[in-house]
Amino acid sequence: MSRTANWHIYTGTGQPRADVDLRAELPEPPPWREFRGGPVLATPTGDDHDNSRRIGTPGADTSYPADRHEIDMVNAALLLRRPLLVTGGPGTGKTSLAFRVARELALGPVLTWPITSSSKLRQDGLYEYDAIGRVHANSAKASGVTDEPTDIGNFVHLGPLGTALLPFELPRVLVIDEIDKADLSLPNDLLAVLEDGEYLVRELARVARRTPKVVVHTADPGGSAEITEGHVRCRAFPFIVFTSNREREFPPAFLRRTLQLEMQPPNEDQLASMVAAHFRNASDGSAELIRKFLRRSESEGGLAIDQLLNTVQLAATSSGLTEDRASWERLRDALWHRLSTTGFE
Repeated sequence: MSRTANWHIYTGTGQPRADVDLRAELPEPPPWREFRGGPVLATPTGDDHDNSRRIGTPGADTSYPADRHEIDMVNAALLLRRPLLVTGGPGTGKTSLAFRVARELALGPVLTWPITSSSKLRQDGLYEYDAIGRVHANSAKASGVTDEPTDIGNFVHLGPLGTALLPFELPRVLVIDEIDKADLSLPNDLLAVLEDGEYLVRELARVARRTPKVVVHTADPGGSAEITEGHVRCRAFPFIVFTSNREREFPPAFLRRTLQLEMQPPNEDQLASMVAAHFRNASDGSAELIRKFLRRSESEGGLAIDQLLNTVQLAATSSGLTEDRASWERLRDALWHRLSTTGFE
């Protein structure tokens, strides 16, 4: 297959493709988004537990076609090697989009960076250097307390963004969740990293003449990677999903480096597929719950998909709970409390 034969690599089903071969299918990047980091690393593999926890177990009855615009924007981000800024209210599937892409295209475990008001680019996103821990380890070794190695690499832990920018052969999937919670400086701090696809581990660069190659910890469970002269450069630019609840505006320079996607509320068929993905033996009453949930969402707004799943879980596992209609409706109303005033969440 030609590398440019079909730019629609992602089809939006959220189901694993048995025939996927991204090495052959992914078009070449634009010249200005071509990176040549190395040596090239294979994409880590793992079980599907985290995907299943987030988006349910795969199967024919849990597949539904995503919105065509959503599919187009995901494929554009993959082709152009640009991050995707996904906006919408809480519960509209912004974060789960990244897991659907990772599962369908076999891109390995999803890396996540949950943003808080105190999040910093270097120590939270790129890497953390435990200088105090290294001093203590050196002291313990010098006094004969331990024989544990005190190599500097044991005290460098790459963060989720730092790990995603390692020279993987295929794009890693990274969620930078709720970017609008960040301090005003973080989007601007990200600009150079997003543009250049690289960063410097300063502590390793300082010892590069004596120790040019250092093995460090990564954000993958039990993962490690070798860094040369403190310099990390990506090979395949990661598929980055920024999620935003539309609580703030972003600098034009940040928006210029991203593609934007507004998530639409799921329809009845999509909600039914989500329920089926999490509840293989869901009762027949789940269809009626979905319809009531949609009516409530349309009339009052402010509901999240999690609230529907919580209700289905109670109905499916609590014997006799729904037999007392008045009590069940009071409980359901309590579970379906409004989260905001901005419509379907």
